[in-house]
Amino acid sequence: MARWDDPLHTDEYSAANRPPVLGTRGIVSSGHYAASFAGALILQQGGNAIDAGVAAGLCINVLQPDMTSLGGVAPIMLYSADTQAVVTIDGLGVWPRAASIDFFNTQCGGDMPPGVLRSVVPAAVAAWIAALDQYGTMSFARVAAPALELAEHGFPVYRFLHRNLIHDLAGYRRFPTTSQLLLRNGAPLPVGTLLVQSDLAATLRRMIRAEEQAQSGGRRAGLAAARAEFYEGETAERITRFMESEGGLLRAPDLRNYRVRIEQPLRTTYKGYEVLSCGPWCQGPVLLQALNLLEGDDLASLDHNGADYLHLVVESLKLAFADREAYYGDPAVVDVPMDALLSKAYARERRSLIREQAFPEMPPHGDVRARRATVASGEARASSFKEPDTSYVSAVDRWGNVFSATPSDSASTGPLVPGVGCIVSSRGSQSWLTRGHPSALAPGKRPRLTPSPAMAFRDGRPFLVFGTPGGDIQPQAMLQVLLNVVDFGIELQTAIEKDRVHSYSFPNSFWPHTYRPGALDIEPGLSEQVAADLSSRGHQVRRLTPWDRHRSSGVCAIQIGSEPGLLIGAADNRRESYAVGW
Repeated sequence: MARWDDPLHTDEYSAANRPPVLGTRGIVSSGHYAASFAGALILQQGGNAIDAGVAAGLCINVLQPDMTSLGGVAPIMLYSADTQAVVTIDGLGVWPRAASIDFFNTQCGGDMPPGVLRSVVPAAVAAWIAALDQYGTMSFARVAAPALELAEHGFPVYRFLHRNLIHDLAGYRRFPTTSQLLLRNGAPLPVGTLLVQSDLAATLRRMIRAEEQAQSGGRRAGLAAARAEFYEGETAERITRFMESEGGLLRAPDLRNYRVRIEQPLRTTYKGYEVLSCGPWCQGPVLLQALNLLEGDDLASLDHNGADYLHLVVESLKLAFADREAYYGDPAVVDVPMDALLSKAYARERRSLIREQAFPEMPPHGDVRARRATVASGEARASSFKEPDTSYVSAVDRWGNVFSATPSDSASTGPLVPGVGCIVSSRGSQSWLTRGHPSALAPGKRPRLTPSPAMAFRDGRPFLVFGTPGGDIQPQAMLQVLLNVVDFGIELQTAIEKDRVHSYSFPNSFWPHTYRPGALDIEPGLSEQVAADLSSRGHQVRRLTPWDRHRSSGVCAIQIGSEPGLLIGAADNRRESYAVGW
């Protein structure tokens, strides 16, 4: 039998719509082909994976205004070949000092209206520069050059962007500064239209100019100056003036005092692999908990994407999401018992709750502090759900450095700041106004984020870097791709293209946290028999349309092969994602 990580000698090779991208000098895989190309150019110019990842991430901020923002979030996980250590950079802003639950209760009637009131401190710029400062080799000007060119000279509107503008047209029309850029006479920009973002280009140029003026102090001094321009200079002044004029809560001290957090990742083991996620300030640990729940099952003996297999995967995810709702939040503010939640003994207790019939709603969460596996869950509320945004960037270089990032924040969720060209992160929408909830709003607190990049290791070495857009679908899509590779030996590109299922049987992460008890979306390629079997077990099955499938998620990944120096890149054909390498 061929090795499952040998992409040229597997029966699944011909099943993919795209070939895997093989290389030895470096690979970048991201949510847009031009961003991957830009990252590959940086590798070709001698940059490392962190330089390339940041360059691609900045391009994503330009190319995907419907998915991300330079003023948004950008959680990062990276592996340094020099230190052989993995760190995370949260890339997640905090609530302004003036924000409070009382404010929203008294001034907004207990609602969190769209727009600037949801704004938290923009974090992407701080995250990109922190990664460059600590682990990169190039200047901000050099890695930002492709993004600046795309913003200043424009790029053709592509089909996915055009369709997203149609899909959320009301959101873009809500904000005059946003509609002025992305709409024409109130209608979405047609495919092929050149999208020029002059204000965003001006922001990048101000940062580059600040870096140049400080270059006598060296590379790191220049990076600090570029960062300071955004958080303390003219850009910061433009942001704070606009926030105040629009009735927002963000002020100059919130920007000036913000710092990203560089932390250790969370880890678990799964069948000889070590899988890493960011902390409980995001939903990354859901992936780890689900793996713990599934580790004792012989998944390979089940029919791949058959009803028995999918039922087990979905019910495990629902148990992990129940714990997310009960415990996850900013660990700098709330006590999150991650050691207990990630223990194998706890997973074995929770696994015993899975039956032949599906949980009709969100399962009970575990009471880890009392060392019990179950506690009664809250009452279910049926409603709709918010469509996801977000993108993803990964890079691996010839020296073995690894970069994984999940930038986000859509231009449909807030107004573009005049003279700055991006929104200010609307991730406040992922907080709760319920006192006592682990992700309840508080000044200076991080909302619980959906974007959650990941890595997997084998024999102490990086094996897979992966992530996806998709809101609450992210850990579900990432889990299914990882199981496809590890348990079923499916080649990486095919593993990504395989049809997936998505549960919504828990409160949505976005305000107003709506809920579809028992709901399970299945992609079009799954058979009617599988759909009927899942329905008979109590899942509320809805078959996605091809367009829904495109919007649901878009996994990108890079695998470090068994052969010395071999890199394997793959990208989801559900979106504009592509891998580039050589």
